[in-house]
This record gives sequence, C-alpha cells and structure tokens, in this order.
Amino acid sequence: MPILARFRLRPLPRRQAGFTLLELLVVLTILGLLGAIAVPQVMRYLGTSRSQTARVQIQALMSSLDLYRLDAGRYPTEQEGLRALVERPATVNNWNGPYLSRRNGLQDPWGNPYGFRSPGRNGPVDVFTLGSDRAEGGTGEAQDVGSWQ
Repeated sequence: MPILARFRLRPLPRRQAGFTLLELLVVLTILGLLGAIAVPQVMRYLGTSRSQTARVQIQALMSSLDLYRLDAGRYPTEQEGLRALVERPATVNNWNGPYLSRRNGLQDPWGNPYGFRSPGRNGPVDVFTLGSDRAEGGTGEAQDVGSWQ
C-alpha cells in the first residue's frame, strides 16, 4: 500500500464550530455600551411622546365638547363630566352623540381619567391631566397638560 493511501484512511480532524470566549466578551461589551447610550434616549423620547399624546387627545376632547355644545346648547356640567361625550345625560334632550368613538379616549396616556372643570378657570371649560405624578406642577413627563396651553 502506498504511503499516500495510508494517510487518506484516517479521518481528518474536524474544526470545532462556535465562538470563543473572547469573541463573546467583545460582543457583550459592545451591546452593553450601545444599551447605555440608547436606553436614556428612548426613555426621554417616551416621556415627551406621552405629553404630546396628551396634548393631541385634549384638543380632540375640546372639539368633541364644542360639538356637544352645538347640539345641547351648553357644555356638560361637572357632574355630567366628560362621560357626557359617550353617554347621554338624563337632562339633555338634543344629545346627538356619541361624540367620541371610544370610551378609553377619556383617559390620559398614563391611564388616569382626564380632569374636567365647567366652568373652567381658563375658559368656558377646562380639560387637563396632571401628568405621570398625578400632582399639580412638575416637569418632563410629570408636567401638567391642559386645554389652555
């Protein structure tokens, strides 16, 4: 048997597939750095987006309240509240609603009901949210958002 034939009979060693520990550590370090940079930016964006959503929802509620006033001849009382936009109050004859398509439009982006004053301090009616902290004042995501702003 020739010498070359003997070497071919033995199986060649297979190279192990996978990553080395060093490669895994480098990838985890890079992911950690990206997370440390990106997460604060995403959280800041999320806070401002909720405030912006509240502004848009309040404007939609104010438009619905104006339609209600055109039909009923007045704004809802504080006792009737914003529910008057989705349910007919017993004291209103010319209700032509619902003025909002969904009941969950009466909650702010933090899951709290919108505040409502009639008569308002800043206009005929006020619609507002106290932000994430549910207290007057605040900055950032905790800032108050109202129909007068």
